[in-house]
Amino acid sequence: MATGLSAPPSNSKTVLPAGSERRLLPRPSARSLGVAAVLLALFLGVVAVSSLGLSGPRIVSSLDKIGKFLARSVPMDFSEPLVLAQLTLQTLSVVICGTLLATIISIPIAYFAARNTSPHPALRWLARGMTVLARSIPELVLLIIVITLVAGGPVWPSIVAIGLHSVGMIGKLFADAIEQIDEGPRIAIRAAGGGKLQEFVSGVLLQVLPSWVATVLHRNDINLRASAILGIVGMPGLGYELKASIDRLDYQRMLAAALILFALCVVMEIIATVLCSMILGRASAGKSLGSRLSRKLVTTTANGDGSLATIALPSPAKRRTSAPWTSRRIQVNLIGWLILAVLIWAVLYANINWPDVVNAVVNLPQRFSTLFPLSFGDTPAPKMMSLLWETFYIALAGTLIAVLFSVPFGSFAARNIAANGAVHKTFRLVLLAIRDIPELLLAIILILATGFGPIAGAFALGLGGIGLLGKLLADSFEEVDSGPETALKATGARRGQIYAAATFPQATPAFVGHIFYMLDSNVRAATVLGVVGGGGVGFVMFEATSRSQYNVVFTIALMILAIVLVIEGVSMWVRKALKS
Repeated sequence: MATGLSAPPSNSKTVLPAGSERRLLPRPSARSLGVAAVLLALFLGVVAVSSLGLSGPRIVSSLDKIGKFLARSVPMDFSEPLVLAQLTLQTLSVVICGTLLATIISIPIAYFAARNTSPHPALRWLARGMTVLARSIPELVLLIIVITLVAGGPVWPSIVAIGLHSVGMIGKLFADAIEQIDEGPRIAIRAAGGGKLQEFVSGVLLQVLPSWVATVLHRNDINLRASAILGIVGMPGLGYELKASIDRLDYQRMLAAALILFALCVVMEIIATVLCSMILGRASAGKSLGSRLSRKLVTTTANGDGSLATIALPSPAKRRTSAPWTSRRIQVNLIGWLILAVLIWAVLYANINWPDVVNAVVNLPQRFSTLFPLSFGDTPAPKMMSLLWETFYIALAGTLIAVLFSVPFGSFAARNIAANGAVHKTFRLVLLAIRDIPELLLAIILILATGFGPIAGAFALGLGGIGLLGKLLADSFEEVDSGPETALKATGARRGQIYAAATFPQATPAFVGHIFYMLDSNVRAATVLGVVGGGGVGFVMFEATSRSQYNVVFTIALMILAIVLVIEGVSMWVRKALKS
């Protein structure tokens, strides 16, 4: 039956409405956009290196000048050993008190930030935001602001600055530990009619306590390295001795104080590694001195062949109603009492003037007004923006230098890449030594040897970043799936081919995350290094501090905070995109 409709001519074209043309190219995937962001960051790093004037001959010339400077700085001045010992104890007491303050503040923040304990999503996001904000502001900037708001000498402000900045890391890791607990004990306590406090103490705290202690010990190690930076603006201890030695051009004394601080950082890292392993009940798999000691000290219940030992249970009539005092229980209790004794000593030795603390809290609203109105002071806005951009360029250049050196160092430090155990251990030891040198010490030596300017700051960040970035990369290499490596090896592939085709590609997403983390840290560190002449906006901030222009300091701190938050947001997006 005819429908009355005629077929369109064969040569006719369908006309689409305007704006509805079909897309011929596929939309870029999130992964491709993430790769583009990484390539853009590397390109900006190359531009930064070129803009700052860093080159191979200039680096070689700088190394020659550093050698001559170190030759003039020996023999080191270790005179007045009692004074040096007192400064060392003073540094330890302030650092430990700051870490203790951060721990106390982080417990409620972690409770509200954890998904399974937070009373409301709004409180959770608020607590998470507080941790991000705390770790985004450099310790030195926090100390300057705290000195503005708090009176009563350098000890108490230093403790507060260390504590507030440490909340960013401790609070986040505390909350992450709470989210990973077994919910069974909490549910049982709630079903038995237990209150919120009982539920937290018995159902949450007992599960996360070992992990929390390990986090605090690790953060205390980080704070000890940061104490050199805080000495610039008055924190008592070895950092202040460094500054005083530089002011009087006593480089022999400066190098002696720097060596003591470096040795203290190494010893503290070893102690932290051993204590963490003993508390957690498992030895570290690393090859550092602390890891090897932990494997010797941690006791297990395994037989010599690796199988679990058989434990004969007593009859019900003879069973204990309390937990037995096993060697592990005695060990953990002794560590707990030792930590408590050290905390009490630190608080007493720091000699905090508590009336000044109370007075500072009372007058806080009045002194807070000194941070406003926001202003650039005597520095024109274009000049301030230029210095801020220079700070970002210093961070980019330092990150690129760290990346270039970390790839070979981190590769040879990985067990599954190194040719033999000797190579692996040697590079691990080198990375440990570099990691324990505070960036400020490197910057001071470079500035004194090569002169003021952004080149010294970028070079210091690059050399200092090799230790951390190389370690993170080596750990990522060791954690890759061994299946592709084994398959290539079975086909006769060489070591370099296995590395290029199986090992490095698997570790790339983690490596990209480490690079952005390093850039985030370097932006904060570049601000601090500017205080000692490393270029950028940090020098203007230090000048404003000396003139009591605290509103200018606060303005610069907010600008640095904005840059760090943007970098952290981009980093989170790139990591998520590369995993998609």
